Amino acid sequence: MPLLNKVRTAVSGGPGGDTATHSLSRLRSALTLFFALDGFLFAGWVVRIPAVKQQTGASAGDLGLALLGVSAGAVVTMTLTGRLCRRFGSHAVTVATAVLLSLSVALPALTRSPLALGLVLLVFGAAYGGINVAMNSAAVDLVAALRRPVMPSFHAAFSLGGMLGAGIGGLLAGSLSPTTHLLGLTVVGLALTAAAGPVLLRHPSPALPETLAAPSGARKTGKPSRAARRTVVVFGVIALCTAYGEGALADWGALHLEQDLGAHPGVAAAGYSVFALTMTAGRLSGTLLLERLGQTRTLVAGGATAAAGMLLGALAPTVWATLLGFAVTGLGLANIFPVAVARAGAIAGPGGVATASTLGYGGMLLGPPSIGFLADWFSLPVALTTVAVLAAGAAAMGYWARNAGTRPAS
Repeated sequence: MPLLNKVRTAVSGGPGGDTATHSLSRLRSALTLFFALDGFLFAGWVVRIPAVKQQTGASAGDLGLALLGVSAGAVVTMTLTGRLCRRFGSHAVTVATAVLLSLSVALPALTRSPLALGLVLLVFGAAYGGINVAMNSAAVDLVAALRRPVMPSFHAAFSLGGMLGAGIGGLLAGSLSPTTHLLGLTVVGLALTAAAGPVLLRHPSPALPETLAAPSGARKTGKPSRAARRTVVVFGVIALCTAYGEGALADWGALHLEQDLGAHPGVAAAGYSVFALTMTAGRLSGTLLLERLGQTRTLVAGGATAAAGMLLGALAPTVWATLLGFAVTGLGLANIFPVAVARAGAIAGPGGVATASTLGYGGMLLGPPSIGFLADWFSLPVALTTVAVLAAGAAAMGYWARNAGTRPAS
């Protein structure tokens, strides 16, 4: 991750500053690993969806209903994770949900019916939703302590993990059964959690000392106005629209390449890997892009780019043109989610971050089953064009809300 070893904190010049800096640096490294692990395990599952679909004998509609289990489990957990983080701490909840995610990723390969698949995906979704809320809560605290805009680096780690998970999954798709592959992911997940978990458990969530000034642009404590809450919801919907596309490509991109275009399973799995690669590159360069274009132009340009890329990816008649469309879509979507969450936080503080993050991840989880239903009614390529429609909508909403967050809400 960029700047990973160049941490500057608000307390670096004070007593114990070197110790505090080292502690925050270790926390950042450990938290970055959990973001990467989350993306790695999720991508490892999604590239095996075609094989699990065949194994369970599910139709497109059956698969969409089964994938709804991920959404249902995640939504329920997301509403509870905030309370768990307040009671036990976001670090402890991150480690616990990482263990559950690692164990549950192996369960889909053990099923033989759409109903059983849906039930185990409830557990997988609960773990996935919980770790995403807990990790982002921990990241918000760490960003405040570092006083540096490093949130895109955590999301880049998630994308990098997804790219690696999809790439390795593509290489193994032709030689390993889904059961062996997903059980291997369980072993990797538990091992990495055992390595990085103690760092989070030994260190509480950092906070800025009360004697120091609040970070630039921070809001004073207090309940945000109704207008501020509405604007936070707008940025949450922007995050939802773009995360919808990420979830759709993760779960349906490989199936589109294999089923509609006749791609080899390994090439089909590379579709999400290409998407994750360009998204990672976009997020790693996100800070420079924001400095040059500003937040509004980044939102609008990203949404328009993603819309054009997804139209190509959904409707192109060849495998390579579709892969190019997926790559362009990844570049377009890369920084919209982090910017939307940051803008929500500038308006309403941590509550705004929580609202936008929950809506955004809800879009990632609700997108795949929606695509499944639309694929049954129309076709999978037509269903995938909804990603382009929502990306264009995110660009329009980003322009409409261009002046929001320039001043703290009363």
